[in-house]
Amino acid sequence: MMKSRQPRKQRRYRFNAAGHERRRMISSHLSDTLIKEYNVRAASVRKGDLVKMIRGNEEYLGKECLVTEIFSKDLKIGLEGINVRKADGSEVARKVDPSNVIIIKFDLSDPKRRDKLDSFKTGEVVE
Repeated sequence: MMKSRQPRKQRRYRFNAAGHERRRMISSHLSDTLIKEYNVRAASVRKGDLVKMIRGNEEYLGKECLVTEIFSKDLKIGLEGINVRKADGSEVARKVDPSNVIIIKFDLSDPKRRDKLDSFKTGEVVE
């Protein structure tokens, strides 16, 4: 875990982080209803989750989108319907920081994720 307050060292830590540490960095706050349901404030964002934009460009504020991609190298996420046009005319997903969204609905197709979230409800710890 990073201990330094210096921005240059924090940036270096994020850039050089291992894969399992990067996964934890791609997390977002939950909506109020999910906080009450799961007794946890934030969780990792996964492909298939439904999120709501709370910061950023005004045309996207309040928009609810599915997560289509996870950019672990950049510590960003790609959202359905939020694209940017490239110079050749093709469109690619705009990379959005996970701190700019809140999770509204989880994708519970993975049984391990479902078990982990259920353990938050009861207060048990599942590794």
